[in-house]
Amino acid sequence: MKYKGGQVSEPPAVGCPVPLKGINMKAALLIIDVQKESIKTESIASQSINKAIECINSAIALFRKKGFPIIGIQYIKEEDHLVPGMDGFEIPETVNILPSDIRIQKTHGNAFIKTDLQRILQEYNINTLILTGYCAEYCVLSTYRGARDLDLNPIILRNSIASGNPENIKFVENICEIVSFVALQNLL
Repeated sequence: MKYKGGQVSEPPAVGCPVPLKGINMKAALLIIDVQKESIKTESIASQSINKAIECINSAIALFRKKGFPIIGIQYIKEEDHLVPGMDGFEIPETVNILPSDIRIQKTHGNAFIKTDLQRILQEYNINTLILTGYCAEYCVLSTYRGARDLDLNPIILRNSIASGNPENIKFVENICEIVSFVALQNLL
């Protein structure tokens, strides 16, 4: 128990989401590593990404309506044919991102490492990140942890992350703060 302001308060139980009431939420939507190269074959990963894109597009529409930033993050990795200028590097046309949306190119799993992401978020006074994308257990989770390290409020949007192993999606959703799309609509 903690004593705070004349009241005794219990911390949230392990695994319980941190209450967001009282937070002046300024949110940005991150679409992490949803790139053509990852969906060009019939695989578990591409099926997972295509399923997540439906939820991602709903979030894009919501963020656009609310006037919050939408940030497309693209992974550069030559051995996986993820190089600017190559078709596989691009965000699929099925994702409703616009050329006017912010784009970040990265070379590390954590989208904050050696990019302008933190500076951009500071310019927009962003304190909350809604994370979506691929791969749940690698780049999405690394970016989530990086955001926490920077005292931001990262939240995974349920049904918007993808993996080649469906169990890894469950794992990430179990260890991270998550929000459903319906709850997100009410929060923003």
